[in-house]
Amino acid sequence: MPPVPQPAQHRRLAGYALAVCVLAVVAAVVSFVQGSWLGVVWVLLAGLSSNMAWYYLRRGRPARNAVGH
Repeated sequence: MPPVPQPAQHRRLAGYALAVCVLAVVAAVVSFVQGSWLGVVWVLLAGLSSNMAWYYLRRGRPARNAVGH
């Protein structure tokens, strides 16, 4: 079983996933402008990577005290 990433690693993974998301959106726009339906694949990849970025950002935050909030 692989080790659980630490919060700093979560933030780094979220940054990588966000970079992939931005690049996938740019690739999708370029594909659609050129008239290629391959842009659909890039849109799906952008959706997946944005979900990964959101997941790692949420996991990287310190847990809030249940009593305080």
